[in-house]
Amino acid sequence: MAKIAYTLPVTHVEHYTESYFRFRIKRPRGFRFTSGQFIMLGLMIDDKPVMRAYSMASPHWDEELEFYSIIVQDGELTSRLQHIKVGDEIIMSGKPVGTLTLRSLSGGGKRLFMLSTGTGVAPFTSLIRDEDTYERYDEIYLTQTCRQIKDLQYAQQRIEEAKNCPLVGEDAQKKLHFYGSVTREPYEREGRITDLIESGKLFEDLGISGLNPETDRVMICGSMDMLKDTRVILDAQGLSKGSGHKPAHYMWEKAFTG
Repeated sequence: MAKIAYTLPVTHVEHYTESYFRFRIKRPRGFRFTSGQFIMLGLMIDDKPVMRAYSMASPHWDEELEFYSIIVQDGELTSRLQHIKVGDEIIMSGKPVGTLTLRSLSGGGKRLFMLSTGTGVAPFTSLIRDEDTYERYDEIYLTQTCRQIKDLQYAQQRIEEAKNCPLVGEDAQKKLHFYGSVTREPYEREGRITDLIESGKLFEDLGISGLNPETDRVMICGSMDMLKDTRVILDAQGLSKGSGHKPAHYMWEKAFTG
């Protein structure tokens, strides 16, 4: 059980669909994190803390902290979290952690692929507004696979924010590309990201060459099945898995699997 370090007010809530919403909370003074990390947060329910791991979806320099959440109607936390309003209080642990950071990737790469499903896009919406991301890579490709087209709204908004950001906007306009696909309705890009990589459609649509360990680095955040299938593909392409202690070609976030 994570120790509660802060009780913080909600400053903004925005619902996108019946399944997804974002919320922002006051940022504690002195709280620092590295883009891609997560924190434990939640609510006091029946006088007991109920907390889950949430990636910081806001950039590390933001004056507030933003989170992107799925709604599970019978979930212990999100069934209640979906009803929060501005002024309500969120509990949060004190230490950000996580392996999905730039330092887990080895140097020398020119292209960065950030592959996500659903709310797995959250750590990447932090990274695409970080100056270091653009200093390290010439091309940045953020992908998100969801069930329906409307589920892509949050990522699309964050892409636009990055491209209009005073800090990284100029670089984002040149280097940042978004590729959204859906699995449950007709769309110009249909299918799981693993299928789109294996068929070559991802690269064909983007007008780029396939994966190459000499030039490419990959970050992954999604379901356990997606992570396992993606790892098989990356391994077959000669990319190796890294860690905070041993940087390599690709990395995933372990906290949200299982």
